[in-house]
Amino acid sequence: MSVDTNAIAAIDLGSNSFHLVVAREEQGEIRVQEKLGEKVQLAAGIGKDKRLSDEAIERGLACLARFSERLKNVPKDRVRIVGTNALRVAKNSSDFIQQAREMLGSPIEVIAGREEARLIYLGVSHTLSDDAGAKLVVDIGGGSTEFIIGERFEPIEMESLHMGCVSYRTRYFSDGKIKRKNFDQAVLAARMELQSIRDHYLATGWQDSIGSSGTIRNIERVVVARGWTESGITRESLDKLRSLILSYRHVDELDIEGLKPERKSVFPSGVAILLGVFDALGIERMEYSDGALREGVLYDVLGRLSHEDVRERTVLALMKRFHVTQDHAAVCEQTAVSLFDQLQADWDLNAQDRELLSWAACLHEVGRVIAHSQFHKHGAYLIEQSDLAGFTRGEQMELAILVRLHRRKISLVVLDNIEPARAMELKRLAIILRTAITLCAPRFMTEAPKVKAVLDKGVIRLSFNDSWPENYPLALEMLREEMTLWPKVGLEGSLLLEE
Repeated sequence: MSVDTNAIAAIDLGSNSFHLVVAREEQGEIRVQEKLGEKVQLAAGIGKDKRLSDEAIERGLACLARFSERLKNVPKDRVRIVGTNALRVAKNSSDFIQQAREMLGSPIEVIAGREEARLIYLGVSHTLSDDAGAKLVVDIGGGSTEFIIGERFEPIEMESLHMGCVSYRTRYFSDGKIKRKNFDQAVLAARMELQSIRDHYLATGWQDSIGSSGTIRNIERVVVARGWTESGITRESLDKLRSLILSYRHVDELDIEGLKPERKSVFPSGVAILLGVFDALGIERMEYSDGALREGVLYDVLGRLSHEDVRERTVLALMKRFHVTQDHAAVCEQTAVSLFDQLQADWDLNAQDRELLSWAACLHEVGRVIAHSQFHKHGAYLIEQSDLAGFTRGEQMELAILVRLHRRKISLVVLDNIEPARAMELKRLAIILRTAITLCAPRFMTEAPKVKAVLDKGVIRLSFNDSWPENYPLALEMLREEMTLWPKVGLEGSLLLEE
């Protein structure tokens, strides 16, 4: 099968369902070709020990094996796969991720809750008219529920709360029995979960409420099929739906027009959560949007391909927030990228490594906002703990590692949980970053030094085609001292200087 260079695909590894969407990029727009979804219920396979069961892993892999057939004509670099709450919380998620990556031939990115919210809003906003006025978007997933207030294509507020139709089913309807007491407890629990964001969201305000995801779509189908509303979901229709659900004694008995059989087990918990959302936020009506996380991932990939990467805006915002000296950061970044380009082929590094190095050079001084002493450690902590739009958890961790390693002793303990091959690549990126920052130690420099880097049997030989060595003797001595640390990562350094 020939590869379609305009094809693009996204897979959403949700806690309840896995979704695949394949599309084509046509004149900067996305034209969906195919959508697939399967009820995998990954979250239902997480036991009390917070580990995915073998059965859940097998269900997930079997689904992805079927998805893989639809990806054969999509270029590997135009496929993006994201995992959400279940893979965030499962202690052994790496077991599933490794097997899935080998099967699909593409990396699996576990995204943080707020990044999930951002991508959901991106998907939803592209399905709505580009009208002025703030919108509240609610997405009830299997393990978490995302809340976003945004206007047009820009999110304003984003939150991810720990409640989902699968986790609430396990907590309140584990035996499948439908009881008024348990149902009311689920509604109350959702209202209590929302207390952490309620006041701030109400103060921010919105004009329209939009729901996405399978749970809200099925609720709308049911209330429309019953004739309780022509479209969307009203408060009155939700109250009627609550009464209808409570007229049954077990989820297996649910025989409601518009309700898909495979969603019976999570339907009462999903309705309970939405009732809690309506109560806590005073919502009277909610429309449904077909856009969701997977569509948001597609548009995010399209933006990266068009060099409109939200991660660039995130890095710039972080630099401003933590008062990074941008001129100095720019010189360090230019130097690091120049060294990378010279060593990339020998070390088999890729374009994503180049981006990571560039961001690390821009952000290496963020920790100074806390204290000058040990600022590399402070910077790593800030990057690791901040909400960085556009970054996966893995990218954020690796960025923090590079900032941690950019100065002082090379503490390899931070690489203990990284697989060996990737740890070696990060060590090499760290050496490039450390070299660039040392070369740019004179903070009044306005241009990157012209340095040539050659790798020769484990020795990095640096030479200069300008007067940098004689103009900056202190920095030269710092570079010599820096090179004495390189044997710890299996490298040596050599300076070729004109006498």
